[in-house]
Amino acid sequence: MPMITDPEDFFTKGCGRCERFETPDCSTRPWIDGLRHLRRICLDMELEETVKWGHPTYMHAGRNIAIFGAFRSDFRLSFMNAGLLNDTENVLEPQGPDARTPSIIRFADVALVEEMEPVIRAYLQQLMEHAEKGTKPPKVRTEIDMPDELAEALQTDRELADAFYALTPGRQRSYMFNLNQAKQSATRVARIEKFRHKIISGKGAMER
Repeated sequence: MPMITDPEDFFTKGCGRCERFETPDCSTRPWIDGLRHLRRICLDMELEETVKWGHPTYMHAGRNIAIFGAFRSDFRLSFMNAGLLNDTENVLEPQGPDARTPSIIRFADVALVEEMEPVIRAYLQQLMEHAEKGTKPPKVRTEIDMPDELAEALQTDRELADAFYALTPGRQRSYMFNLNQAKQSATRVARIEKFRHKIISGKGAMER
């Protein structure tokens, strides 16, 4: 099933990643009012709207700023380059148990978006200013750097993220090493899609 390429489809049909696409059972349906409110905030701040990994992504000055996700238990706003954020309100959570940088705000109630709108705007503004200046987040030292494309995929695909963080460190490194060998971003994206089933199956990159 092809993922969506038009942001509008996410708010009317879903992401296109599973068989629940364009059905009442799609994970976007219970949260649609909250997701639309997040969208209004991003567009009001004149962020550029596009689609990556089947999810609405918001950019500024050529840099990814934020991306949305919807799941059965919650919906979320994920901040890209979150290492640059000053989390003054202490609202950010890590994507997974082994994620080193808190980067997401989870919502289990659509009304919380309105309540948190001032914080959301302030954090988006921080990242927009960093994008304009070209500043980069501090490097988190690991044995192998996680490619940006894999980080983005884990931000938007909860099943993939849960499975990846459940892998042994060696298996995680096998994927990061493989992806880092690709020179083109498009190649890395294609490899992640190819690896998705293996990751969910608990296997390493070189395992059959």
